[in-house]
This record gives sequence, C-alpha cells and structure tokens, in this order.
Amino acid sequence: MNVAVRYYTKTGNTKRLAESVAKAVGTEALPLSSPIEEPVDILFLGNSYYAFSIDPEVREFIRKLDKNKVGRIVNFGSAAMLNSTYKKVKAEADKVGIAMDKREFHCRGEFKGIHKGRPNEIDLADAAAFAKSILKDQ
Repeated sequence: MNVAVRYYTKTGNTKRLAESVAKAVGTEALPLSSPIEEPVDILFLGNSYYAFSIDPEVREFIRKLDKNKVGRIVNFGSAAMLNSTYKKVKAEADKVGIAMDKREFHCRGEFKGIHKGRPNEIDLADAAAFAKSILKDQ
C-alpha cells in the first residue's frame, strides 16, 4: 500500500501532527509544496481553519490532485477555536473526484496562548494511533 502525508501549517501545530502520522505509517511528512507524483492509495492531508475556512493553498493543492493518482484522502488537523475541516476538504475533493475517508483526526492546537502546549504528546500519540488504525483496516 502506498501512503503519502502532506500538510499545511502556519503555526507548526499541523506539521507536528503530520510528522507523527508519517512516522506511524512509515513515510515522510511533506508540505503542500511537494506534489503527489507517484500513485498513492491513501493521502493523509493535514490542515486547519484560518479565518473560518481552509487556507487557499489547501484548496489549490486539492484542485491540482490527479484523481488517478490518489485513492482517497484522510483528513487530520488541529485548531484553537473551530473543530473539523472535514466538510471543507471534502467539498474540494468532491470537485476533483477523489474520495474522502469518513474518519478523521482532530485535536486542539495552540494559538495566541489559547490551548497552550497543544498539540501535546498525548495528541501526537493519538494521531499516530489513528493513522495506524487507518492502515490496519485496509
């Protein structure tokens, strides 16, 4: 099974989660500036809310994905105030014909002192366990 991990972060929180996910599934966490060049069965996509939506870079990354190279997207991320970005990411994935796994990982992220220290070691371990569970179910 081929797996990739891509992420977008402004604060570093999602990068930390991406690194835990990648380590758990035996690959490297790369920023969105690294395109998906080889076919992957699962793309773990890390992102967060910025100004009440996903960042335009996340939208653009998804729009450029080749539906013949990506089996499905698994969403993960963190946010200080809002919860899941799942619906926003799924809306973009639907536009290009890529399936979204119904499962996702989300935790609190520190922003301007809110949720200080998050994601913490427990969050990182939970993200890794989540990623392993996705692969185990294949």
